[in-house]
Amino acid sequence: MEYVPASEAARRLGISLDTLRRWDRAGRLRVERDAANRRIVPLAEIARLRAGREDGVSARNRLPGVVRSVRVDGLLAAVEIDVTVPVRVVAVITRDAAEELALRPGAAAAALVKATSVMVQV
Repeated sequence: MEYVPASEAARRLGISLDTLRRWDRAGRLRVERDAANRRIVPLAEIARLRAGREDGVSARNRLPGVVRSVRVDGLLAAVEIDVTVPVRVVAVITRDAAEELALRPGAAAAALVKATSVMVQV
């Protein structure tokens, strides 16, 4: 059986190393340990988790578009992408919040997406 280090497994799955560690603790991902007690992940386990997922990324989180700009500053680059498909965002909020905001079909509203990171895929 072939194995890769946890960092490589996370890269192949399109997740962070912290997420991989959480999945291990939750039993969602089967890992083993090497002689130095570091996590190693069987390639078969990576294939199992990627089954049915394009490049290991959930389709509902993939917003295709066109790069508008790339701003490089030192070690970082800010990439601005114009999303080219209609997007529908679903938020689950409390009933009290919905009533307080007077939400109803046809009313103007904004979806505020809070995420820890945005990855770029080509």
